[in-house]
Amino acid sequence: MLIGPPGLGKSHLAQAIGQHAFKAGFLVLYRSIFDAVRELQAEASPAELNRALARYLKAELLIIDDMGLKTLPLKAGEILLEIILRRYENRSTLMTSNRPIEEWGKLLNDASTATAILDRFLHHAEIIQMTGRSYRLKDGAARRKEDKK
Repeated sequence: MLIGPPGLGKSHLAQAIGQHAFKAGFLVLYRSIFDAVRELQAEASPAELNRALARYLKAELLIIDDMGLKTLPLKAGEILLEIILRRYENRSTLMTSNRPIEEWGKLLNDASTATAILDRFLHHAEIIQMTGRSYRLKDGAARRKEDKK
């Protein structure tokens, strides 16, 4: 799990890990949390939902990006819980988040679901806390400084 404020390169690092895993022959699926929730909530029938869910379960490395950018819609926690439950101890999952895990109950609108997700997800997880100043803000400041010359 990569945790830290926006602009530190969490998504970039997650994508690089995914690309490296793919080049090594692993099946990788990368989704933002918003796309994953939207995709799985949109399925009309149980058969369609099962097919969509199968894509998330089949990947040897699932990368879920951008947890915590905003509060997720109702039932999002249930979708994420099912993915994490079914992947637990079977497949690798990498998540990025700009919010501390203590806030996930609010983000998911369900503290008990967040606890169940984190209990399984963090059991074998490596948590990398990223700190520093946003690369985008640094680049913007450098550009403005250069424009003034």
